[in-house]
Amino acid sequence: MDASTTLRPGRVPLAQWRAILAGVTVSLDPATAEAVRRSAETVDAIVARGAPVYGINTGFGKLASVRIEAVDLARLQRNIVLSHAAGVGEPLPLPIVRLMLALKLASLAQGASGVRPGTLALLEAMLQRDVLPVVPEQGSVGASGDLAPLSHMAATMIGVGDAFHAGTRMTAAEALRAAGLAPLELAAKEGLALLNGTQFSTACALAGLFAIEDVFRAALVTGALSTEAARGADTPFDPRIHALRRHRGQQEVAAALRTLMQGSSIRASHLEHDERVQDPYCLRCQPQVMGAALDLMRQAADTLHDEANGVSDNPLVFTDTGEALSGGNFHAEPVAFAADMLAMAVCEIGSLSERRTAMLVDPALSGLPAFLVPTPGLNSGFMIPQVTAAALVSENKQRAYPASVDSIPTSANQEDHVSMAAHGARRLQRMADNAAHVIGIELLAAAQGCDFHTPLQSSPGLEAARARLRQDVPTMDEDRYIHPDLQAATALVTGGGLVAAAGLALPGLDD
Repeated sequence: MDASTTLRPGRVPLAQWRAILAGVTVSLDPATAEAVRRSAETVDAIVARGAPVYGINTGFGKLASVRIEAVDLARLQRNIVLSHAAGVGEPLPLPIVRLMLALKLASLAQGASGVRPGTLALLEAMLQRDVLPVVPEQGSVGASGDLAPLSHMAATMIGVGDAFHAGTRMTAAEALRAAGLAPLELAAKEGLALLNGTQFSTACALAGLFAIEDVFRAALVTGALSTEAARGADTPFDPRIHALRRHRGQQEVAAALRTLMQGSSIRASHLEHDERVQDPYCLRCQPQVMGAALDLMRQAADTLHDEANGVSDNPLVFTDTGEALSGGNFHAEPVAFAADMLAMAVCEIGSLSERRTAMLVDPALSGLPAFLVPTPGLNSGFMIPQVTAAALVSENKQRAYPASVDSIPTSANQEDHVSMAAHGARRLQRMADNAAHVIGIELLAAAQGCDFHTPLQSSPGLEAARARLRQDVPTMDEDRYIHPDLQAATALVTGGGLVAAAGLALPGLDD
């Protein structure tokens, strides 16, 4: 994709959100301007009528019954931003902040939130001129929207708090000034529109989805390479088996594994007279486990695609009737469910990978030297990397407890059921990082295992992947300081180098 992208609210594909996360410049489709203008005019008309409408001329949450006079409406909107900017914890990573701003821009631009064109212009300019708010990670329960984190975003827009400009942290007022921008004076409804919604949770969930997709693809390569290292069979990947099960993901994973192993002389060497009847599940059931994970990831991707293209504000402004209707679109239960599904998927991806590594280091199962080193005993080889993988897998299991089944009443019991989507989504990046290290360790072990089969070689794709690893990590003949090896292998997982070298092609999550 080019270095810039145009947001067309309601019709943004996942690939475009991924590009925004990666740093492309965002422009808003000019065709949205008319709907935005009409929406702001509708709010002005509601204010002029004087009838109480939540969020426009009333208090918020439990204070919704408190009437606010017209003279105080601008102060009301500023106050809600200041009072709700109550986040704590470490700053959200800037790529996710960028994605959050773009999601908010796309939501407001659909003309159902009552904000003025100038408010959208400031959000768009902040994205284009690299003014990114400091957003503490903790403080949202995922309903009534991601109030605290989005308030920190809105605070930057009015010149309060801290922000990054071109990567340097400074006050929000300084950041806006350095970018040639002026702070915003909020009009009726605008403060609430900026801080209500699910954009924090959705941005975190999308970032997690993309990271998990990268880990998933790399795990297919390492899974095939481990099968080769263990001299496993490719019969379990026969398409006839998977056609009978009917699951799309299972069939696609089996096809990918067959392709990855096609043309292997290692495989050809034990097609006949192999006394082993069946391989362990970690090899034989890869299509079933990884395919189920892929299907689950696609379901989560569908939910997040819809959420990213929807409007999660409250109240919502309907220009055709001049109404502002209160509802519950801010409740992030769909995002919470999607995040929980992704947590389960990445947990299982890592778990299966660790079992393959454990198999390879065990000579009773793999037929390879103990811990994959020529002189075990004097050398420990891959003994402790497998322990590290086990530790990371167990950590992910502990993190995988579903966030969506938790709830705690807030706002004096007015907001009595919440989604916990923010927590569920925020953990995904850490879980993906853990899984990436687990896959990196398997890559090292599988490549080392294949070294013992020399001069036999694997398939062209897997040999290319192994050669790419060997550019950074030589074969382990004896113990050495192993931490840099792990870092290099993980970088190939997260950076896409492993999948690119293997030439693996798999349909995308939104295909």
